[in-house]
Amino acid sequence: QVQLVESGGGLVQAGGSLRLSCAASGFTFSMYAMGWFRQAPGKEREFVAGISSRGRSTYYGDSVKGRFTISRDNAKSTVYLQMNSLKPEDTAVYYCAARWSGNPDYYEQNYNYWGQGTQVTVSS
Repeated sequence: QVQLVESGGGLVQAGGSLRLSCAASGFTFSMYAMGWFRQAPGKEREFVAGISSRGRSTYYGDSVKGRFTISRDNAKSTVYLQMNSLKPEDTAVYYCAARWSGNPDYYEQNYNYWGQGTQVTVSS
């Protein structure tokens, strides 16, 4: 059974940091690219960051470049999202997703598996 379980969300003040984790099981993690997406109330889900299956390449949405860092540990079947300098507009439910490919994609329809999401709330 495929599972992606996000953790690490919560409430933080603007300027603070959070580290999200996504633990994967039920598939060969090292053969999948991984992505983080987010969805704010009333908005479409958007791409935040992606990482290739071996972790050699990373990609970021324009709104988070320079503030967020995606990484992965294939031995632990876990992908991370380090979020620094958080802003109120980063408030959203954050989802991790797995894509059967060496490289991530900006479009959510190109991912095979999804987690349930974790809430991140940034207060001003």
